[in-house]
Amino acid sequence: MDDEPTGIRCRLDDLLAERNMTLTELSERVGVSIVNLSVLKNDRARAIRFSTLVAICDALDCEVGDVLVRG
Repeated sequence: MDDEPTGIRCRLDDLLAERNMTLTELSERVGVSIVNLSVLKNDRARAIRFSTLVAICDALDCEVGDVLVRG
């Protein structure tokens, strides 16, 4: 059951590219390890803290719906 797709997709790659930002830079701004951001970016995360999601949105100047989408 844990290996089933959630139907939620992370758009970090797109957002980083649009802002010419690296995962390393985002990691430094947000205070989350590159490994954890990579897990999220590659749609392998099973959960995310709201505080982390807010920090990502603040760093990327975007909304939650820009980062996580259904599909």
